[in-house]
Amino acid sequence: MQSITTLKRHADLVDRMANTLGVDLEEKMMAGQLRPGDLSDAVLACTGCANPEACDHWLAAQDGAAEQGPDYCRNGDLFSLLKAGKRA
Repeated sequence: MQSITTLKRHADLVDRMANTLGVDLEEKMMAGQLRPGDLSDAVLACTGCANPEACDHWLAAQDGAAEQGPDYCRNGDLFSLLKAGKRA
């Protein structure tokens, strides 16, 4: 099981990545496009990343906005679906 610190760090990375890509996770949940379990799965997928520091650096370099995430993002497909208005 992941530590609370690890889960919080990766929850923050998932949230920051979504925001950078223009995806409002709360709005998607209210619209029924994202279930709480999907969000939990996204955080868990993120914890499997071998280099979260690279994600931190990538996010910092984007200045808050990007069209698509880095190729190595384990949640890239999820964010693409949500950005297109599709259900996860």
